[in-house]
Amino acid sequence: MKNTDKHKLEQTSLSSIAGTTIAEPHEVPSGDLFADLEATLDEVAESNPRLADEPTEIGTRDADLKALLEVSMAANSSLVLDDVLQLVMMKAIEMMRAERGLIMLLDDEDALQIKAAYNLCQEDMIDEDFKISSSIARDVARTGKSVYSSDAQSDERFAQQQSVIELHLRSIMCVPIKVKEKTIGVIYLDNSSQAQMFLKSDLYLFELYAQMASSALHNASVYYRVVRLQRYTDSVVANSPVGIVVVNTQGRILTINATALEIFDLDKNNIHDLSNEEDTTLFLDTLQESEQQRWQSMINMVLSTQQEVSEPRYYHHTAYFEKVLSLKISPLAHLPYGNDGLIMAIEDITEKVTMEQYVILSEKLVARGEMAASIAHELNNYLSIISNNAELMTANIERNKLDKIEFNAKSITKNIFKIKKFVDNLMDFSKPEPEYIPYDITHLIDDLLFSLQIQPRFKLVHFTMDIAEDIPPIEMDVGQIQQVLLNLTNNASDAIEERATNEAIDQPEFERHISIKTAFDTTTDKLSISIGDNGVGMSVEALNKIFNLHYTTKKGGHGLGLYNCKAIIEQHKGQLIATSKPGEGTTFVVTLPRTRSQS
Repeated sequence: MKNTDKHKLEQTSLSSIAGTTIAEPHEVPSGDLFADLEATLDEVAESNPRLADEPTEIGTRDADLKALLEVSMAANSSLVLDDVLQLVMMKAIEMMRAERGLIMLLDDEDALQIKAAYNLCQEDMIDEDFKISSSIARDVARTGKSVYSSDAQSDERFAQQQSVIELHLRSIMCVPIKVKEKTIGVIYLDNSSQAQMFLKSDLYLFELYAQMASSALHNASVYYRVVRLQRYTDSVVANSPVGIVVVNTQGRILTINATALEIFDLDKNNIHDLSNEEDTTLFLDTLQESEQQRWQSMINMVLSTQQEVSEPRYYHHTAYFEKVLSLKISPLAHLPYGNDGLIMAIEDITEKVTMEQYVILSEKLVARGEMAASIAHELNNYLSIISNNAELMTANIERNKLDKIEFNAKSITKNIFKIKKFVDNLMDFSKPEPEYIPYDITHLIDDLLFSLQIQPRFKLVHFTMDIAEDIPPIEMDVGQIQQVLLNLTNNASDAIEERATNEAIDQPEFERHISIKTAFDTTTDKLSISIGDNGVGMSVEALNKIFNLHYTTKKGGHGLGLYNCKAIIEQHKGQLIATSKPGEGTTFVVTLPRTRSQS
C-alpha cells in the first residue's frame, strides 16, 4: 500500500472514531502532520485494544468473551433483584471502562424507573445533568434501538445539550434490555472528555452484554414477583379470620393458620406441618376421638367425589366447651409437595348462633308481652262466662229447668276447652329449644286464627283463607313457626292500621284485609304459606333492608321481628321472601321443605 493510501485509511478510521466526517485533503500532508496522526492513532489503539493489529485482536476477542462469560456467571449467581441490578451495573462499568452509568426498567405503565446507578446521585436525577441521559433512555426504550456517540460534543444530536457542555461528555452508549424481543429497560453509560472514548466495537460488545444481562434481570424480576406473591398469600392465610387447614391425601397437615389453631385449641409447637418435618401431624389426631369418624367421612367424600362438602353448623367439642363451626371442605390439586389434597375453611360461629338464640328468645318475650294484656282480658271473659253459667246452673237446678242446665254445662265445658287451648299455645310458644316434629300446618293455622280473633287489633280485620287440601305433615318446630306466622300477621295488622289512619278522610269506610294461602308443590316436596295485606306497602329501599337486624319502619320498633323470622325459616331449611308496592300492600311467602333433611 502506498503511503498516501495508508494516510487516507488512517484519516478515515480516525474520523469514524470521532463520529465526524473529514474531507479528503487536496494535497498530501506534510511529514509533521503524518507524525501527529500516527501518534494519535497509536494513543487511541493503546487505550482501545480493539483497534490493534490482527494478532492482538484475537487476544482482545478472547478477553471480551472471557469477560462476558464471567459477567454472565456472576449475573446469574443470584435471584435477588437488587443484587443482580447492582452486579450488572458494576460489571458494565468495569468491562466498558465507563465513568457513569445507570439501569432503568419499565414499570407496569411503561414508564422508566431508575433501578441502579453508578457515579450518579439518584436523588438528583431530575437536575439538568441528567436530562440528556433521560431523553436518550426514553428513545431507546421506545424504539428498541441502541444509541451511540463517540464524541457527543461534536454530534449534532447532543452538542447543544447543556449537560454535554458542562460535563464535557464525549462518549455515550445506551442499549435496550430485551426479553423475547420485548424491551423491559435500558442500560446507559457515558464518559467525560478525560476518559477513554467508546468505539463502535464497544457498542457491539455492550449490546451482547445487555442481551446476556437481560435474562438474569428477567429471572430476578420474576423471582421477585413470585416472592412478593408468596408473601402476600402467606399474609392473607396467616391473618384470615377464617381457619384454613390444608392436608394431603393421607390427611397430613401441610398448612394450618393461627385462626384454625385457635378454633381447634391447638398449640403450634405440637403441629409438625409437611413443609418442615418428615414426621408430619395427622389432622384427625388433633380431634377428639368421638369426632374423628365424622371428619374422616367428610374428607373421604371430598377426595372420592372431588366435590365440595359443607356443614353450616357443626358442633365441635374441645377439652373445655362446645363450639359451633361452619365448614367448607374442597378438593385442592397440585400441592407444593406433590400429589393432591384438600383445603378446609372453618369459621367459628358460636357467638353468632348464641346471638340468634338470644334474638329468638327476645322476640318471643316481646311478642308475649304484646299479647299478655289481650289474652289476660280474654281469659277473664272466659272465666266470667264459666262463672255466670255455674251460677245459672245452680239456679236452674233449683227451678228444675233441666234443658237450661244442659246448656249451662256445655258453655262451661266449651270455655274451659278454649282456656286449655290458650295454655297449650303459650307452652309451645315458650319452648327454649327447637323441637322438630311432623305437624299438620292446617291445624297450626286454625290455632293461629283462634288466637288472633280474640285480640282487639284484629277485630276489624277481614281474613280470607285459601287452605290447600291433602298437605302432608311438615317437619317443624311448632312454636317457632307459630311465632313467625304471628309476627307476619301482626306486621300486616300494623301496616293496615297505618294506611287506614292515612286515608281516614278520603276513605272513612276503608276495609282491612289479610289473606292467608297455603299450597304444596309435589314436584319440589315443599309447602308455601303466603300472608298478604292491603296496608301501606313499602318502598324498594325498605324492602331490601327489612330482614336486616335492628332495621325497622315502625315508631318504637326494635328491628328484631323479621330478622328473627328469616333466621327461624332458614333453620328449617326454608326461605322467607317479601313483595310490596307502596300504597297497595305487602305479601310475605314462607317456603318450607317437607323434611329438614331435604337440600
